[in-house]
Amino acid sequence: MSTTSKREKLLQGVNYAALLLAGLICLFPFFYVLSVSFTPAAEVVRRGVVLIPEQITLYAYNQVLQGYGLGNAYQVTLFRTLVGTGLNLVFTILMAYALSKKSLPGRAPLLMIVIFTMLFNGGLIPTYLLTRYLGLLDTVWALIVPGLISAFNLIIVKGFFEQLPQEIEESAKVDGAGDMRVLWRIVLPLSMPVIATIGLFYAVFHWNSYFDGIMYIRDQQLYPLQVVLRNILLNFQTQTADAVSDTTLPASFLSIQMAAVMLSTVPILLVYPFLQRHFAKGVLLGSVKG
Repeated sequence: MSTTSKREKLLQGVNYAALLLAGLICLFPFFYVLSVSFTPAAEVVRRGVVLIPEQITLYAYNQVLQGYGLGNAYQVTLFRTLVGTGLNLVFTILMAYALSKKSLPGRAPLLMIVIFTMLFNGGLIPTYLLTRYLGLLDTVWALIVPGLISAFNLIIVKGFFEQLPQEIEESAKVDGAGDMRVLWRIVLPLSMPVIATIGLFYAVFHWNSYFDGIMYIRDQQLYPLQVVLRNILLNFQTQTADAVSDTTLPASFLSIQMAAVMLSTVPILLVYPFLQRHFAKGVLLGSVKG
């Protein structure tokens, strides 16, 4: 008995050590990026890999924040993330609730159409032409409307709705509640895990997306954050290539890169702890049924 207990404790200790090592390996890149973003260029040249800076400077952040319209970019990205995620959730939930009902006429063909869009799409040029035809070019709605519903997230929410007890909805309808009242008062409160999960999916997509901003937006005042940061990095990369003889410029460019990465990732990372308790549960429950 004691031998088994010692063996279990040893195995548990090995598991904890392995998990701790894996966690440190995952945190190392983030910690390195954070450290280099606060490190002077001369120190980066002298030390190479910097984990704890000897001196702390905000030079890289000042370079990123000054003169590149970052304030407008944050406003555009916040509007896109908040409004876009809200509209994504509304349309995804409404369509998923309808498709979760087996009595819906034409349910099977609609599901086939949804699944078909997961495998094939119209292509870049037809999507651009459609966006232009709808008059969305050079508007923030060009960043929201084309991706209003994700087929993957729709399938997850539909599977979650199908697992809810049908007796609760039937009893509510017997009392005179309509479909929208059932959805609002009964289904949504029971579906907070999956709603939080796909809400995080949509929010991360909107925050990190930059390609549609390059494709559909020409007005620099409407550039989202990721496009502005990309332009900043390209400008400093060009300056670095033009001044090869100065050894501090590549290190300065590296610090500016890291500062741009921190500015673009930290805000969305701050949202995750509030949704963490719903995240794993929502994904697992919503993906059991297809």
